[in-house]
Amino acid sequence: MTTAATDATLDLVQGVEAAINRHDLDALMAAMTDDCVIEIVAPTEHGGGRWEGRAAVRTAWAGLEAAFPGYAFETEDVFACGGRCAHRWVLRWDLPDGGRGRLRGIDAYTVRDGKVARKYTYFAH
Repeated sequence: MTTAATDATLDLVQGVEAAINRHDLDALMAAMTDDCVIEIVAPTEHGGGRWEGRAAVRTAWAGLEAAFPGYAFETEDVFACGGRCAHRWVLRWDLPDGGRGRLRGIDAYTVRDGKVARKYTYFAH
């Protein structure tokens, strides 16, 4: 794999993560392929599922704020090789009692033609 491809993948993923934290759905979707797939392997109460295609993926992203009010992701580690990337993170959000929720997880990205084609998210409560 070339260093240029790896650098481009890291830049793309870091841009996606920044768009997520800005709650910028348009920027996030601009980084996705037309046939994108998002799969979240998580407990049911945290919205696990699989979404295929731009319309379905947009709907999934749009529901993130309702599931995790005031959410923000903090990167713990990120690395790439060519068009593959792993991103380890901590998610924090507002709880109804005024506290903060916290989850740790990892995303595995597949990049094609400069956009995210697949994003698999894994976390446990």
